[in-house]
Amino acid sequence: MKYISTRGHTPTVNFAEAMLSGLAPDGGLYVPEAWPAADAALARPGVPYAEVARSVLTTFVGKALPGGAVDVAVSRLVERFDHEAVTPLVQLDDDLWLLELFHGPTAAFKDLAMQLAASLMEAALDRTGSRLTLVTATSGDTGAAAVRAFAGAERIRLIVLHPEGRVSPVQRLQMTTVAADNITNLAVRGDFDDCQRLVKGLLTDETLRAQGPLSSVNSINWARLAGQIPYYVTAGAALAGPAPRFVVPTGNFGDAFAGWAARRMGANVGGLVAAVNSNDALARVLADGTYSRRTTVETYSVSMDVQAPSNFERLVFEATDRDPDRTRTLFETFAREGTVTLDDDLQARLRTEVSAETVSEVETRAEIAHAWSAYGQIICPHTAVALAAARRQDPAGGPVVALSTAHPAKFPAVVSGAVGFEPRRPSVLEGLEGCREYCRTVEPDLDAVLNAIG
Repeated sequence: MKYISTRGHTPTVNFAEAMLSGLAPDGGLYVPEAWPAADAALARPGVPYAEVARSVLTTFVGKALPGGAVDVAVSRLVERFDHEAVTPLVQLDDDLWLLELFHGPTAAFKDLAMQLAASLMEAALDRTGSRLTLVTATSGDTGAAAVRAFAGAERIRLIVLHPEGRVSPVQRLQMTTVAADNITNLAVRGDFDDCQRLVKGLLTDETLRAQGPLSSVNSINWARLAGQIPYYVTAGAALAGPAPRFVVPTGNFGDAFAGWAARRMGANVGGLVAAVNSNDALARVLADGTYSRRTTVETYSVSMDVQAPSNFERLVFEATDRDPDRTRTLFETFAREGTVTLDDDLQARLRTEVSAETVSEVETRAEIAHAWSAYGQIICPHTAVALAAARRQDPAGGPVVALSTAHPAKFPAVVSGAVGFEPRRPSVLEGLEGCREYCRTVEPDLDAVLNAIG
């Protein structure tokens, strides 16, 4: 299995090379050189999650890692989730389901890919004896999952940037209360898009690169996306019959693209709906063909407060029949000017791949209340965005699965405001308050970040 860049100016690499570099040298994102077919045996209902994850990852890893590395990574993942099914499906109505992805060590769906990525990266570095600096931007859950997965890793230094005051208190404490010598937390006086811009700047900074290999564990890293494909496969198999539509609460578009990849590999995945909040760049480009960056709006669903979703580039690459020149021109123009207009053909192609629904703050809060009163379910605001969009879908179209991406206790203020009480915390969220925090605050400037990390 080889990987190519969406921008076409990088030689092919194997899985380990793509994973350890994160962003391709030409600024593009890695994708498989050719999409593999999923093992047909995985379409059976009831195949254990570990078996599905092992098969999917083995397909993408090939021979790029030491023998047994995938088995170790999958075992580590399953052991750290507290639900037997790992990602259980919960039926709400005749053809409406929640796919719960928050039963891991930080109570968010990011654990599913991050635990795998951490183990696979360690295996790759052990083979070469080298060390790696990882940088990541987070709007909340990515940072917490990364800190938990990489804390104490001997060959990895992790630098996490989050927008100051724009993650929930629980999310912040999950990142900043971990005392590990290899972890650096930075609070950026800006928004998530500032953090993402700074990460891209760090990845291309010559001074930092001279200190050793650099990569990222944002969803620009192919290993992260590969780790998210299995739960689409298991959910599609469990709902054998008409291919279910998946409604994905969307920020950086990585989770939605993992669903696209699962469908491309032959999993029982039907329509894909990107549910977005007021930060609706994706919905706007599908509606009018203009991809433009606006000031990020702070919402209840803070992890989705993204106005320039990185993984949209992977979808554009596929929708242009994998044309690297068109893809490169489009995203270089967007980076330079903050706006770019798609031609009618590309806009139409994108609409055949994914649709989008915008959910307002009023609707988000109302959906949290509705889920409790109608289904007896307490949900987080991100899940509420997905569920509100899911309930708009035509019921004649078959099953609809809304992804439930975080435990509601990570957002107690929003949830209690909607239902009148705070959700009970799982054990993984206990004991955070009152702990010492390890974090520095910086301006949204690359030199300031470089000075802070030394």
